[in-house]
Amino acid sequence: MADGEAGAYREFKALAEAADRKFARARDLPLYGGGDHHSRKAFKAYTRLWRLQQERRRELVAGGLRRWEIGEVASRIGQLYYARYLRTAEPRSLVGAYVFYEAIYSRGYFGAAAGAEGGGRHQALLIRYKELRFIARFLVVAMLMRRAEAVDHLAGRLRAFVEESKKTNFKEWKQVLQELGRFLKADGAYKGSRSLRYDNLFDSYPSNLASIARFHSKRVLKLKEAVLTSYRRNEVKFTELTLDTFRMLQCLEWEPTGSYQIAAKELTENGTVSDQSGPSGLIDIHLSAEISDGGLPSNPQKAIIYHPTVSHLLAVLATICEELSQDSILLIYISASGSAEQNMASQKYASSSSSHARAASFPIDKPNSHMSSDNHLWLGPRGSGGPNNLYPEDLIPFTRYPLFLVIDSENSHAFKAGLSELNLGL
Repeated sequence: MADGEAGAYREFKALAEAADRKFARARDLPLYGGGDHHSRKAFKAYTRLWRLQQERRRELVAGGLRRWEIGEVASRIGQLYYARYLRTAEPRSLVGAYVFYEAIYSRGYFGAAAGAEGGGRHQALLIRYKELRFIARFLVVAMLMRRAEAVDHLAGRLRAFVEESKKTNFKEWKQVLQELGRFLKADGAYKGSRSLRYDNLFDSYPSNLASIARFHSKRVLKLKEAVLTSYRRNEVKFTELTLDTFRMLQCLEWEPTGSYQIAAKELTENGTVSDQSGPSGLIDIHLSAEISDGGLPSNPQKAIIYHPTVSHLLAVLATICEELSQDSILLIYISASGSAEQNMASQKYASSSSSHARAASFPIDKPNSHMSSDNHLWLGPRGSGGPNNLYPEDLIPFTRYPLFLVIDSENSHAFKAGLSELNLGL
């Protein structure tokens, strides 16, 4: 091995370690309330790393660069694109994630390494874990983009991998497969022709509605932020994306127009072209930068929270409201159970601990004792009580801004009654 080739590979490894540290910091931050600079730093680091393997690919391969290492870099870039989509709601970022994931998959960066025997069984097992996690992330992006054929193919591939790995410890992936099967069965409409997204071909623009347009002369309000959360037992989900939040996420976005879809398709096809051998650097890291749909308004930013506690949910709402402008509308969507499920859990819990059951049966954290015990939503694990009850009064501080509240629960009437009593006018 020449010194130049070894030096190039050492430089690649050093840059990869630095990029990984920046990626870890960006990944650990919530996708709301700032933190964009960490994401930009990580993207800049991976841009430099990607350009290095583009420009010095032959030296790097000769120095020991393996296909799965390129696949891991491309996967991190896809994750950054997806995180940017969640943070900004820009469709072009979702397209960027899809293009990178599709290129990784079509070139088999992880598959070739996982099936190789020369690298050792332990390393092959670790790479197979990387491949399984990659496919799970790719599935989420494909479902959001409504790529039905890709979803079916990836689901079959994931199932085949888990079946092939019966001798290894992939028990948790069997549960993932069960969740995926339930999710796709429940969301059977993903193969339909009509998207859940707001489509200007079928739906009128809000400005065309006289009942809405007449208010524009006084104050123009725009939906800028949305908080989507759910907390139910045995709910349909895949990874940490529940079916409820998945559908609401799409309902709060515009369906891209024809010109945008054509551009996205061209980029997808170009992103998977040629060079199926060796580590390839032909994917353009800025390939989605010029995709835009100027004919449509921007999508609202969305904070998706999986199984939050009441205190966590309120903290997220407070953080988002801190940065909300006066002309912005905050939408809060909560899918959760009411008192019926809580009482059932409390009764079961009483058989093992009557004292804990009594604590769970009474909302001891509530100062207003006159309120009915079923005037709340239940955000908590099985057998929990008062501290995990969300009451209508808990949302009063957030009504200083225009608020659109959606409660998906058998106990939603509690919020309608509670807010009416408080004269909030919501």
